Amino acid sequence: MPLARIFPHDRSTQLTWFFRSSIALILALTFAISAAASASAEVAETGGAGYTPTPATQPGMRAKLSSDGRTAIAPEGAPLEVKKAIWAANEITNKPYLWGGGHASFKAKGYDCSGTISYALHGAGLLDSPMPSGPFMSWGRPGKGSWITVYAHSGHMYAIIAGLRFDTSGKGERGPRWRPEKRSSRGFTVRHPQGF
Repeated sequence: MPLARIFPHDRSTQLTWFFRSSIALILALTFAISAAASASAEVAETGGAGYTPTPATQPGMRAKLSSDGRTAIAPEGAPLEVKKAIWAANEITNKPYLWGGGHASFKAKGYDCSGTISYALHGAGLLDSPMPSGPFMSWGRPGKGSWITVYAHSGHMYAIIAGLRFDTSGKGERGPRWRPEKRSSRGFTVRHPQGF
């Protein structure tokens, strides 16, 4: 291409070319600065290089209450779905008890008993939409599961996931919490997801 076509000779065309090139350069720099700021914000939020850390696991086949007393550590020997149920449950252990919470949507300001268990099971890919405690009485398969067991009656429900109870009631605060103490299952229908 002849140089004359890239850099025109007449002054008016040169100024037009210069201003258009300048505007294009300013727009490109603005976009680059904006993208860099966005990437920097993502890194600041994660405290690292813009990645999501893998949730903790521990050796063995049983979940363990974390030292924070609020979250659980998934066992390395558990199937991925079980680990995902634990990791999902951990996401809501700072939420309060809220009657009806977690039913209109999995994301809520607080959770009731069935909203709590629905959230954990959904995180594991085992439940498509939230359910109240009554329908859980016929959900899945009858009896205890090898990894996840749901205990339900018309007024309350809880689950044992990898040997640790996830419940909205018990010692301490009300709301979605991991509970190390045992609870009577008297009066509850016992169910489990198939294969778990």
